[in-house]
Amino acid sequence: MDFKKLIAYKKSFDLGMAIYDFSKSFPKEETYALTDQIRRSSRSVSANIAESYRKRRYPRHFISKLTDADGENSETSVWLDYALACEYLKREDFEKLEKEVIEIGKLINYMINNPDKFGVKPEE
Repeated sequence: MDFKKLIAYKKSFDLGMAIYDFSKSFPKEETYALTDQIRRSSRSVSANIAESYRKRRYPRHFISKLTDADGENSETSVWLDYALACEYLKREDFEKLEKEVIEIGKLINYMINNPDKFGVKPEE
């Protein structure tokens, strides 16, 4: 299987693109602060999922990269909180994005807890 077929990858990629679209309207003074941070963290989720999948022959590396993906996903949630608090996002848009963050977190944690379902061989 290709990592691009993983549901967690697809959803995290789509979320990164949605955040990119929403963040285009953030104020210019946020370009090197909130806008840059939320784009980086949201894109890092799918990148770390891809890396984890390529390292699946090494169980600890697989789980480590997925843990990184989960951390970036949580960071994205924090930046969404800031975007809402600063009134850069409407409540309904925030809730839609946050719902995706939560679902992606669940998918990543499923992968962490069930590495054998993703081609990871147990360590001997």
